[in-house]
Amino acid sequence: MKTKFLFTIGLCALLFTACESDDTADIIITDNSVNTTNNNSGGNGGDGDGDVFLSGVYTESLNLEAGVNYIVTGPVLMAEGTTLNVAPGTRVAAQPVGVNAYIAIQQGARIVANGNASNPIVFTSNASTPGTGDWGGLIICGNAPINSTEDGSEDTSTTEVGGLSYGGNNPSDDSGSLQYVRVEYAGGAIDGNSELNGVSLYAVGDETEIDYVQVFIGSDDGFEFFGGTVNASHLSVIGSEDDSIDWTEGYTGNLTDIYIEHRSSHDKAFECDGYNTDFSNEGGYFSAPNVTNVTIVGDAGTASDSEAIRLRAGTQGIFSNVVINTFNEGFDLDGDTGDNPTGQGVLDGVLQAVDVTFNSVDVLVKNDTGYTFDQADFLSGIGNGTGTDYATWGAGWTNN
Repeated sequence: MKTKFLFTIGLCALLFTACESDDTADIIITDNSVNTTNNNSGGNGGDGDGDVFLSGVYTESLNLEAGVNYIVTGPVLMAEGTTLNVAPGTRVAAQPVGVNAYIAIQQGARIVANGNASNPIVFTSNASTPGTGDWGGLIICGNAPINSTEDGSEDTSTTEVGGLSYGGNNPSDDSGSLQYVRVEYAGGAIDGNSELNGVSLYAVGDETEIDYVQVFIGSDDGFEFFGGTVNASHLSVIGSEDDSIDWTEGYTGNLTDIYIEHRSSHDKAFECDGYNTDFSNEGGYFSAPNVTNVTIVGDAGTASDSEAIRLRAGTQGIFSNVVINTFNEGFDLDGDTGDNPTGQGVLDGVLQAVDVTFNSVDVLVKNDTGYTFDQADFLSGIGNGTGTDYATWGAGWTNN
Protein backbone atom coordinates (compact mmCIF):
# COMPACT_ATOMS: atom_id res chain seq x y z
CA MET A 1 0.00 0.00 0.00
CA LYS A 2 1.26 3.47 -0.80
CA THR A 3 0.76 7.07 0.15
CA LYS A 4 -1.55 9.22 -1.94
CA PHE A 5 -2.31 12.88 -1.23
CA LEU A 6 -5.85 14.29 -1.27
CA PHE A 7 -6.86 17.13 -3.52
CA THR A 8 -10.14 18.74 -4.44
CA ILE A 9 -11.75 18.06 -7.79
CA GLY A 10 -10.82 21.52 -8.94
CA LEU A 11 -7.12 20.75 -8.81
CA CYS A 12 -5.67 20.21 -12.26
CA ALA A 13 -5.21 16.51 -12.95
CA LEU A 14 -2.33 17.13 -15.32
CA LEU A 15 0.27 18.00 -12.69
CA PHE A 16 2.31 14.87 -13.09
CA THR A 17 4.79 14.27 -10.34
CA ALA A 18 5.55 11.32 -8.13
CA CYS A 19 3.96 11.28 -4.71
CA GLU A 20 7.14 10.39 -2.90
CA SER A 21 10.03 12.75 -2.30
CA ASP A 22 13.26 11.17 -3.43
CA ASP A 23 16.27 11.79 -5.64
CA THR A 24 14.40 10.80 -8.76
CA ALA A 25 13.47 13.64 -11.07
CA ASP A 26 9.80 14.46 -11.46
CA ILE A 27 8.05 12.70 -14.32
CA ILE A 28 7.31 15.31 -16.96
CA ILE A 29 4.63 14.38 -19.47
CA THR A 30 4.88 16.09 -22.83
CA ASP A 31 1.78 16.16 -25.00
CA ASN A 32 3.05 14.17 -27.96
CA SER A 33 -0.39 13.36 -29.26
CA VAL A 34 0.21 15.80 -32.13
CA ASN A 35 3.28 14.43 -33.86
CA THR A 36 4.40 12.60 -36.94
CA THR A 37 2.70 9.38 -35.88
CA ASN A 38 -0.61 10.48 -34.42
CA ASN A 39 -2.52 13.67 -35.05
CA ASN A 40 -5.04 13.16 -32.23
CA SER A 41 -7.85 12.78 -34.75
CA GLY A 42 -8.72 9.32 -33.51
CA GLY A 43 -7.05 7.71 -36.52
CA ASN A 44 -3.75 5.93 -36.88
CA GLY A 45 -0.64 7.56 -38.29
CA GLY A 46 2.65 5.89 -39.14
CA ASP A 47 6.33 6.61 -39.55
CA GLY A 48 6.68 4.97 -42.92
CA ASP A 49 7.94 1.70 -41.43
CA GLY A 50 4.57 0.47 -40.21
CA ASP A 51 4.99 1.63 -36.59
CA VAL A 52 2.43 3.80 -34.81
CA PHE A 53 3.82 5.59 -31.76
CA LEU A 54 1.51 6.47 -28.87
CA SER A 55 2.14 9.02 -26.12
CA GLY A 56 0.70 12.20 -24.68
CA VAL A 57 -2.76 13.46 -23.77
CA TYR A 58 -5.53 12.38 -26.13
CA THR A 59 -8.47 14.77 -26.19
CA GLU A 60 -10.36 12.78 -28.82
CA SER A 61 -11.17 9.08 -28.89
CA LEU A 62 -8.50 6.73 -30.14
CA ASN A 63 -9.18 3.56 -32.15
CA LEU A 64 -6.56 0.79 -32.18
CA GLU A 65 -6.80 -1.94 -34.80
CA ALA A 66 -5.43 -5.46 -35.04
CA GLY A 67 -2.43 -5.89 -37.31
CA VAL A 68 -0.93 -2.47 -36.59
CA ASN A 69 2.37 -2.24 -34.72
CA TYR A 70 1.58 0.14 -31.84
CA ILE A 71 4.47 1.30 -29.67
CA VAL A 72 3.90 3.23 -26.44
CA THR A 73 6.81 5.61 -25.98
CA GLY A 74 5.56 7.57 -22.94
CA PRO A 75 2.45 8.03 -20.81
CA VAL A 76 -0.75 7.67 -22.84
CA LEU A 77 -3.55 9.65 -21.17
CA MET A 78 -7.15 9.48 -22.30
CA ALA A 79 -8.87 12.74 -21.32
CA GLU A 80 -12.38 13.12 -19.95
CA GLY A 81 -15.01 12.39 -22.57
CA THR A 82 -12.80 10.19 -24.74
CA THR A 83 -12.76 6.44 -25.34
CA LEU A 84 -9.81 4.18 -26.07
CA ASN A 85 -11.26 1.53 -28.40
CA VAL A 86 -9.12 -1.56 -28.88
CA ALA A 87 -10.12 -4.21 -31.41
CA PRO A 88 -9.83 -7.96 -30.77
CA GLY A 89 -6.37 -9.31 -31.56
CA THR A 90 -4.63 -5.95 -31.13
CA ARG A 91 -1.12 -5.93 -29.69
CA VAL A 92 0.23 -2.79 -28.01
CA ALA A 93 3.90 -2.85 -27.00
CA ALA A 94 5.51 -0.33 -24.66
CA GLN A 95 9.11 0.75 -24.83
CA PRO A 96 11.04 -0.72 -21.88
CA VAL A 97 11.40 2.59 -20.06
CA GLY A 98 9.77 1.49 -16.82
CA VAL A 99 7.35 3.88 -15.14
CA ASN A 100 7.73 6.42 -17.95
CA ALA A 101 5.42 4.45 -20.25
CA TYR A 102 1.88 3.54 -19.21
CA ILE A 103 -1.74 3.81 -20.36
CA ALA A 104 -4.14 5.80 -18.18
CA ILE A 105 -7.90 6.16 -18.51
CA GLN A 106 -8.70 9.34 -16.60
CA GLN A 107 -11.91 10.20 -14.79
CA GLY A 108 -14.74 10.56 -17.29
CA ALA A 109 -12.87 8.63 -20.00
CA ARG A 110 -13.47 5.01 -21.00
CA ILE A 111 -11.62 2.04 -22.39
CA VAL A 112 -13.40 -0.55 -24.52
CA ALA A 113 -10.92 -3.40 -25.03
CA ASN A 114 -12.99 -6.48 -25.77
CA GLY A 115 -11.04 -9.37 -27.21
CA ASN A 116 -12.09 -12.98 -27.29
CA ALA A 117 -10.51 -16.33 -26.47
CA SER A 118 -9.16 -16.71 -30.01
CA ASN A 119 -8.08 -13.09 -30.38
CA PRO A 120 -7.08 -11.62 -27.01
CA ILE A 121 -5.86 -8.06 -26.68
CA VAL A 122 -2.25 -7.90 -25.45
CA PHE A 123 -0.50 -4.98 -23.74
CA THR A 124 3.13 -5.97 -23.44
CA SER A 125 6.78 -4.92 -23.55
CA ASN A 126 8.57 -3.95 -26.74
CA ALA A 127 11.89 -5.27 -25.42
CA SER A 128 13.61 -7.99 -27.40
CA THR A 129 13.98 -9.90 -24.13
CA PRO A 130 11.06 -8.71 -21.97
CA GLY A 131 11.20 -8.70 -18.19
CA THR A 132 9.39 -7.49 -15.11
CA GLY A 133 8.83 -3.75 -14.83
CA ASP A 134 9.65 -3.00 -18.46
CA TRP A 135 6.75 -0.53 -18.55
CA GLY A 136 4.10 0.88 -16.24
CA GLY A 137 0.85 -0.93 -16.96
CA LEU A 138 -2.82 -0.03 -17.30
CA ILE A 139 -4.44 2.58 -15.02
CA ILE A 140 -8.18 3.24 -14.83
CA CYS A 141 -9.50 6.15 -12.73
CA GLY A 142 -13.19 6.39 -11.90
CA ASN A 143 -15.70 8.33 -9.83
CA ALA A 144 -16.83 5.63 -7.40
CA PRO A 145 -16.50 6.03 -3.60
CA ILE A 146 -13.22 5.71 -1.71
CA ASN A 147 -12.84 5.83 2.08
CA SER A 148 -9.75 8.04 2.00
CA THR A 149 -12.16 10.97 1.59
CA GLU A 150 -15.15 11.81 3.74
CA ASP A 151 -18.34 10.02 2.78
CA GLY A 152 -20.22 12.28 0.36
CA SER A 153 -17.26 14.63 -0.05
CA GLU A 154 -16.38 16.27 -3.35
CA ASP A 155 -12.67 15.66 -2.63
CA THR A 156 -10.68 13.18 -4.63
CA SER A 157 -7.40 11.37 -4.18
CA THR A 158 -4.52 11.22 -6.63
CA THR A 159 -2.57 8.30 -8.04
CA GLU A 160 0.91 7.70 -6.72
CA VAL A 161 2.39 7.97 -10.21
CA GLY A 162 1.09 10.68 -12.52
CA GLY A 163 -1.01 12.61 -9.99
CA LEU A 164 -4.31 11.57 -11.63
CA SER A 165 -7.54 12.30 -9.76
CA TYR A 166 -9.87 9.50 -8.72
CA GLY A 167 -12.84 9.00 -6.42
CA GLY A 168 -16.33 10.43 -6.08
CA ASN A 169 -19.91 9.58 -5.21
CA ASN A 170 -21.04 7.39 -8.10
CA PRO A 171 -20.85 3.67 -7.27
CA SER A 172 -22.25 2.86 -10.73
CA ASP A 173 -19.58 4.81 -12.60
CA ASP A 174 -18.74 3.30 -16.02
CA SER A 175 -15.10 3.32 -17.12
CA GLY A 176 -15.65 0.87 -19.98
CA SER A 177 -14.91 -2.80 -20.51
CA LEU A 178 -11.95 -5.19 -20.46
CA GLN A 179 -12.52 -8.69 -21.82
CA TYR A 180 -9.91 -11.22 -22.84
CA VAL A 181 -7.01 -8.88 -22.16
CA ARG A 182 -3.42 -9.70 -21.18
CA VAL A 183 -1.08 -7.22 -19.49
CA GLU A 184 2.52 -8.46 -19.55
CA TYR A 185 5.87 -7.36 -18.03
CA ALA A 186 4.43 -4.27 -16.29
CA GLY A 187 5.02 -2.69 -12.89
CA GLY A 188 7.62 -0.03 -13.58
CA ALA A 189 8.75 1.85 -10.46
CA ILE A 190 10.25 5.18 -9.42
CA ASP A 191 11.39 3.66 -6.14
CA GLY A 192 10.13 1.14 -3.62
CA ASN A 193 7.19 3.36 -2.66
CA SER A 194 5.97 4.59 -6.04
CA GLU A 195 5.23 1.82 -8.48
CA LEU A 196 2.63 0.93 -11.04
CA ASN A 197 0.77 -2.36 -11.09
CA GLY A 198 -0.24 -4.55 -13.99
CA VAL A 199 -3.80 -3.22 -13.73
CA SER A 200 -4.51 -0.36 -11.28
CA LEU A 201 -8.20 0.25 -10.61
CA TYR A 202 -8.76 3.57 -8.86
CA ALA A 203 -12.34 4.17 -7.68
CA VAL A 204 -13.76 2.21 -10.59
CA GLY A 205 -17.54 1.76 -10.52
CA ASP A 206 -19.70 -1.32 -10.93
CA GLU A 207 -20.96 -0.44 -14.41
CA THR A 208 -17.41 -1.13 -15.62
CA GLU A 209 -16.96 -4.66 -16.95
CA ILE A 210 -13.78 -6.62 -16.17
CA ASP A 211 -13.85 -10.25 -17.26
CA TYR A 212 -11.09 -12.57 -18.49
CA VAL A 213 -8.04 -10.44 -17.77
CA GLN A 214 -4.54 -11.72 -17.06
CA VAL A 215 -1.49 -10.00 -15.57
CA PHE A 216 1.64 -11.95 -16.49
CA ILE A 217 5.14 -11.45 -15.04
CA GLY A 218 5.02 -8.07 -13.31
CA SER A 219 7.34 -6.40 -10.82
CA ASP A 220 4.61 -4.97 -8.58
CA ASP A 221 1.04 -6.09 -7.86
CA GLY A 222 -1.06 -7.87 -10.44
CA PHE A 223 -4.41 -6.14 -9.82
CA GLU A 224 -4.82 -3.42 -7.20
CA PHE A 225 -8.22 -2.02 -6.24
CA PHE A 226 -8.11 1.46 -4.69
CA GLY A 227 -11.65 1.73 -3.38
CA GLY A 228 -14.50 1.56 -5.83
CA THR A 229 -17.23 -0.97 -6.43
CA VAL A 230 -16.18 -2.71 -9.64
CA ASN A 231 -16.85 -6.42 -10.00
CA ALA A 232 -14.21 -8.55 -11.73
CA SER A 233 -14.21 -12.16 -12.81
CA HIS A 234 -11.87 -14.66 -14.45
CA LEU A 235 -8.68 -12.97 -13.30
CA SER A 236 -5.35 -14.70 -13.83
CA VAL A 237 -2.13 -13.53 -12.17
CA ILE A 238 1.07 -15.42 -12.89
CA GLY A 239 4.51 -14.37 -11.71
CA SER A 240 3.82 -11.06 -9.94
CA GLU A 241 6.82 -10.14 -7.82
CA ASP A 242 4.69 -8.27 -5.27
CA ASP A 243 1.09 -9.11 -4.35
CA SER A 244 -1.11 -10.75 -6.95
CA ILE A 245 -4.38 -9.18 -5.76
CA ASP A 246 -4.33 -6.07 -3.56
CA TRP A 247 -7.16 -3.92 -2.24
CA THR A 248 -7.43 -0.82 -0.07
CA GLU A 249 -9.42 2.42 0.39
CA GLY A 250 -12.77 0.76 0.97
CA TYR A 251 -13.06 -1.57 -2.02
CA THR A 252 -16.48 -3.26 -1.99
CA GLY A 253 -16.87 -5.18 -5.26
CA ASN A 254 -17.11 -8.90 -6.02
CA LEU A 255 -14.20 -11.01 -7.29
CA THR A 256 -15.14 -14.31 -8.90
CA ASP A 257 -12.95 -17.04 -10.41
CA ILE A 258 -9.39 -16.07 -9.54
CA TYR A 259 -6.26 -18.03 -10.44
CA ILE A 260 -2.91 -17.07 -8.89
CA GLU A 261 0.42 -18.76 -9.53
CA HIS A 262 3.61 -17.69 -7.78
CA ARG A 263 7.04 -17.87 -9.32
CA SER A 264 10.32 -17.61 -7.39
CA SER A 265 9.91 -13.86 -6.67
CA HIS A 266 6.60 -12.92 -5.03
CA ASP A 267 4.89 -11.51 -1.97
CA LYS A 268 1.29 -12.36 -1.02
CA ALA A 269 -1.38 -13.86 -3.23
CA PHE A 270 -3.85 -11.44 -1.60
CA GLU A 271 -2.93 -8.39 0.46
CA CYS A 272 -6.08 -6.78 1.77
CA ASP A 273 -6.36 -3.47 3.62
CA GLY A 274 -9.54 -1.98 4.98
CA TYR A 275 -8.25 1.53 4.30
CA ASN A 276 -5.09 3.34 3.24
CA THR A 277 -2.96 3.32 6.38
CA ASP A 278 -0.67 5.95 4.86
CA PHE A 279 -3.58 8.36 5.22
CA SER A 280 -6.69 7.59 7.28
CA ASN A 281 -10.19 6.19 7.06
CA GLU A 282 -12.03 9.45 6.40
CA GLY A 283 -15.09 7.64 5.04
CA GLY A 284 -15.56 5.59 8.20
CA TYR A 285 -16.02 2.22 6.51
CA PHE A 286 -13.76 -0.64 5.47
CA SER A 287 -13.08 -2.67 2.37
CA ALA A 288 -15.56 -5.54 2.20
CA PRO A 289 -15.51 -7.51 -1.06
CA ASN A 290 -16.82 -11.00 -1.69
CA VAL A 291 -14.23 -13.37 -3.18
CA THR A 292 -15.47 -16.62 -4.70
CA ASN A 293 -13.82 -19.55 -6.54
CA VAL A 294 -10.10 -19.06 -5.95
CA THR A 295 -7.07 -21.24 -6.66
CA ILE A 296 -3.67 -20.15 -5.33
CA VAL A 297 -0.54 -22.07 -6.30
CA GLY A 298 2.54 -21.27 -4.25
CA ASP A 299 6.17 -21.80 -5.16
CA ALA A 300 7.63 -24.82 -3.39
CA GLY A 301 11.05 -23.20 -3.16
CA THR A 302 9.76 -20.26 -1.09
CA ALA A 303 6.91 -21.90 0.81
CA SER A 304 8.69 -21.95 4.18
CA ASP A 305 8.22 -18.20 4.78
CA SER A 306 5.22 -17.38 2.61
CA GLU A 307 1.68 -16.16 3.31
CA ALA A 308 -1.16 -16.79 0.88
CA ILE A 309 -3.75 -14.26 2.12
CA ARG A 310 -2.99 -11.33 4.40
CA LEU A 311 -5.94 -9.48 5.93
CA ARG A 312 -5.24 -6.25 7.78
CA ALA A 313 -6.22 -2.64 8.61
CA GLY A 314 -9.78 -3.63 9.47
CA THR A 315 -10.61 -5.21 6.16
CA GLN A 316 -13.80 -7.19 5.92
CA GLY A 317 -14.85 -9.66 3.25
CA ILE A 318 -16.09 -13.18 2.64
CA PHE A 319 -13.84 -15.76 0.94
CA SER A 320 -15.62 -18.86 -0.34
CA ASN A 321 -14.61 -21.95 -2.32
CA VAL A 322 -10.84 -21.53 -2.08
CA VAL A 323 -7.90 -23.86 -2.71
CA ILE A 324 -4.48 -22.89 -1.31
CA ASN A 325 -1.44 -24.94 -2.32
CA THR A 326 2.08 -24.86 -0.88
CA PHE A 327 2.39 -22.05 1.65
CA ASN A 328 3.65 -21.66 5.20
CA GLU A 329 0.52 -19.69 6.21
CA GLY A 330 -2.91 -19.79 4.63
CA PHE A 331 -4.60 -16.75 6.19
CA ASP A 332 -2.64 -14.16 8.19
CA LEU A 333 -4.90 -11.72 10.06
CA ASP A 334 -3.25 -8.53 11.30
CA GLY A 335 -4.63 -5.53 13.17
CA ASP A 336 -5.24 -4.05 16.59
CA THR A 337 -8.09 -3.03 18.86
CA GLY A 338 -7.87 0.59 17.75
CA ASP A 339 -8.04 1.92 14.20
CA ASN A 340 -7.36 -1.46 12.59
CA PRO A 341 -10.10 -3.76 13.97
CA THR A 342 -9.60 -6.73 11.66
CA GLY A 343 -10.46 -9.12 14.48
CA GLN A 344 -13.72 -7.35 15.19
CA GLY A 345 -14.78 -8.21 11.66
CA VAL A 346 -14.34 -11.88 12.52
CA LEU A 347 -16.43 -11.55 15.67
CA ASP A 348 -19.12 -9.67 13.74
CA GLY A 349 -19.23 -12.30 11.02
CA VAL A 350 -18.20 -9.90 8.24
CA LEU A 351 -14.72 -11.38 7.77
CA GLN A 352 -14.87 -15.11 7.09
CA ALA A 353 -13.48 -17.92 4.98
CA VAL A 354 -15.87 -20.70 3.96
CA ASP A 355 -15.08 -23.97 2.17
CA VAL A 356 -11.30 -23.88 1.92
CA THR A 357 -8.98 -26.71 0.96
CA PHE A 358 -5.35 -26.51 2.11
CA ASN A 359 -2.64 -28.56 0.43
CA SER A 360 0.87 -28.43 1.92
CA VAL A 361 0.01 -25.48 4.17
CA ASP A 362 1.59 -25.45 7.64
CA VAL A 363 -0.53 -22.84 9.47
CA LEU A 364 -4.14 -22.48 8.36
CA VAL A 365 -4.99 -19.27 10.25
CA LYS A 366 -2.67 -16.91 12.13
CA ASN A 367 -4.31 -14.38 14.46
CA ASP A 368 -2.32 -11.18 15.05
CA THR A 369 -5.35 -8.92 15.44
CA GLY A 370 -5.36 -8.26 19.19
CA TYR A 371 -8.81 -9.90 19.40
CA THR A 372 -9.50 -13.35 20.82
CA PHE A 373 -11.44 -15.78 18.67
CA ASP A 374 -11.30 -19.44 17.69
CA GLN A 375 -10.21 -20.58 14.27
CA ALA A 376 -13.77 -21.82 13.70
CA ASP A 377 -15.06 -18.26 14.13
CA PHE A 378 -13.21 -17.30 10.95
CA LEU A 379 -12.78 -20.56 8.99
CA SER A 380 -15.34 -23.24 8.22
CA GLY A 381 -15.74 -26.03 5.69
CA ILE A 382 -12.09 -27.10 5.73
CA GLY A 383 -11.47 -29.46 2.82
CA ASN A 384 -14.61 -28.46 0.92
CA GLY A 385 -13.01 -25.97 -1.47
CA THR A 386 -12.68 -26.85 -5.15
CA GLY A 387 -11.30 -23.51 -6.38
CA THR A 388 -11.72 -22.25 -9.92
CA ASP A 389 -11.70 -24.24 -13.16
CA TYR A 390 -8.77 -22.38 -14.70
CA ALA A 391 -8.00 -25.20 -17.14
CA THR A 392 -11.31 -24.41 -18.85
CA TRP A 393 -11.73 -20.64 -18.68
CA GLY A 394 -8.03 -19.83 -19.02
CA ALA A 395 -7.53 -21.95 -22.13
CA GLY A 396 -6.38 -20.32 -25.35
CA TRP A 397 -5.93 -16.68 -24.36
CA THR A 398 -3.65 -16.68 -21.31
CA ASN A 399 0.15 -16.79 -21.20
CA ASN A 400 1.56 -19.58 -19.06
